[in-house]
Amino acid sequence: MNCRHCREPVSLVFSDLGITAPSNSYLSKDELNKPEARYPLTVLVCETCWLAQTQDFTSADELFTPNYAYFSAFSSSWLSHCEKFVTSVTNRFKLSEKSLVVEVACNDGYLLQYVDKLNIPCLGIEPTRATAEAARKKRIEVIEDFFGVSLAQTLLTDNRQADLLIANNVLAHVPDINDFVSGFTTLLKPAGVATFEFPHLCELVSNNQFDTIYHEHFSYLSFTSVCRIFAHNGLHVFDVEQLTTHGGSLRVYAQRLDSKVHSVGGSVSELLMKESKLGVCTSEYYSNFDANTQAIKIEFMNFLELAHESGSSIAAYGAAAKGNTLMNYCGIDSSQIDYVVDKNPHKQGLYMPGSKIPIVDEDHLMQDKPDYIVIFPWNLVSEIIDQLDYVREWGAKFVVAIPTLKTL
Repeated sequence: MNCRHCREPVSLVFSDLGITAPSNSYLSKDELNKPEARYPLTVLVCETCWLAQTQDFTSADELFTPNYAYFSAFSSSWLSHCEKFVTSVTNRFKLSEKSLVVEVACNDGYLLQYVDKLNIPCLGIEPTRATAEAARKKRIEVIEDFFGVSLAQTLLTDNRQADLLIANNVLAHVPDINDFVSGFTTLLKPAGVATFEFPHLCELVSNNQFDTIYHEHFSYLSFTSVCRIFAHNGLHVFDVEQLTTHGGSLRVYAQRLDSKVHSVGGSVSELLMKESKLGVCTSEYYSNFDANTQAIKIEFMNFLELAHESGSSIAAYGAAAKGNTLMNYCGIDSSQIDYVVDKNPHKQGLYMPGSKIPIVDEDHLMQDKPDYIVIFPWNLVSEIIDQLDYVREWGAKFVVAIPTLKTL
């Protein structure tokens, strides 16, 4: 395999999670007895540009289908995060009714709804039909397509250059990262700004977040590799913020290479130096990750076995891709976890890929009263515990498996 960015041969293995079903390919009842598509889930690291990336086995079209079931607007903490971001960038970059904000991968309009409330013209780009239709119900104009240079040039021809281009949690999802970033350079106004949020590779490594690895994530991004990719494709990073979202993310601010509007802040050199000291550009940095992953698997499987031996019932909360990676790597099925509760009605009535565990609504949890509830989206653990606080009435305990097993 050649690197998705620099095209050099790639062979350094960072993580090997076996052969699994794609983590967002939820099953209907009719599909339970049909063969599932499964692909190797292996992450390699390029020793030239140090981009960590999944090995090529499937395409974006196979993963991001019209019925893609991930909707952003079901997390109240995420909505609050986005509303604060919109307020911040509106003030910082003096956005107004004369500006144009474009969000790539706008999902269900979770963020652009706050732009629209400020009467700032906005446009969403979203390739999955179900989420695009949800965004349109919020009065957001959406182009239903994948983003890249071709679409950017079409918008440029239509005189729709952006003052602010937003890409939250999508940079890792694109197979052709060069075409994607070049599209931003094409679509930005000369003085425009692009912002990107994505999970930080260094947090993945330090906190054993192997469950954030799945086929839809083509790249696992350090700040060092992102700066190189951006510069190669016409963007210059001038600021970076370290966030707590998704277990530790970066928010990167960039402008066109030919723009001198924003001076480079000290945060850029500080984070590059920090990553250099951690060793992100050395093969040793990636060498122990699989061993740590195996240790988490053993610990979690031991918990499930002991719980069942004691006669305890076990459910889970959050039909998230994280949970699917964890369960499929551990080989878990409905004999070990009875069901998964999720707020998203688009997932209820479906089954988790690979494990085929049923997804139910919260009423099922209240009626069944399990002894343990495994929280799969550990990045939302405080929000979920507050939401499900009533389970304490029957003595239920919460469990998280990553970065280490904890009973809460």
